[in-house]
Amino acid sequence: MKSAIIFGSNGQDGFYLNKLLNKYNISVLNVSRKNSDIDGDISDFNFVKKLIKKIKPDFIFHFAAISSTSHEFLFENHNAISNGTLNILSAVNDYSNKSRVFISGSALQFKNFGEKINENSEFDNSSCYSVERIYSVYLSRYFRNKFNLKIYIGYLFNHDSFLRSDSHINKKIVNSILKIANGSTDKILIGNLDVIKEFNFAGDIVEAIWILINQDEIFETVIGSGKGYSLENWIEECFRIIGINYSKDDHIMIDTSFRPDFKYLVSDPSLIYKLGWKPKISFKKMAEIMMRNQIDLKFNKNKFD
Repeated sequence: MKSAIIFGSNGQDGFYLNKLLNKYNISVLNVSRKNSDIDGDISDFNFVKKLIKKIKPDFIFHFAAISSTSHEFLFENHNAISNGTLNILSAVNDYSNKSRVFISGSALQFKNFGEKINENSEFDNSSCYSVERIYSVYLSRYFRNKFNLKIYIGYLFNHDSFLRSDSHINKKIVNSILKIANGSTDKILIGNLDVIKEFNFAGDIVEAIWILINQDEIFETVIGSGKGYSLENWIEECFRIIGINYSKDDHIMIDTSFRPDFKYLVSDPSLIYKLGWKPKISFKKMAEIMMRNQIDLKFNKNKFD
């Protein structure tokens, strides 16, 4: 039986990757700082080394990070992303050089000129988060080129699921609309309705990761649908699903102090499409999944897609 280690397994990517790997009868060891198969710190080299040396997994996935671009999390993201990448790659090179390794990248580490982004787009040190992501890419390229390791990077564009935290804007909108449906007169506080991004499904994204890591021609690619929608499009669709006519005047309050990190963040997924992957869940289906799952959760039905 083949085996895999998922570092940073407690998030939505780890959840859906577990479901996918189980279909292929792959033994999965989930690793996170708490509430996992093995609790441990990816920034601790001895911990990572002992684990990889013992298991020698066929696949390693590195999802560990703090999902924030804030400078407040500089050290946390440095430890999780950069030190974590270095620890994994060093241990793989020394003890498990047949392992295939996936390192998460982000759409936010590229310069944004308001055009579609691909894997050849220029990097940008616009935040401490992007700096750590960029560093992990150069580490990966170094170990791949010098030691001929199978190291893959997927630059992930926005993707969602019911596992998103309530502070995430897409989930926040869903929760606010459900409150309005239940009689609340509170408006949805939004910084910019015109921000355009992708609304992908996390389950689709991990399928792309799986396709990427199981071939030997392409080692870095953006992973996204290439289809952008505004936050107002998302709000309108969520209201439609719940059966309420959306009105900007009635339902929205603009936070004029908010400054978005971007106005347009959409991928050019030509390369990952060439590998045979395309997303299965559309924008409208994504909104339905988020809305229906939140309704089911409220009534303890637990019917997650």
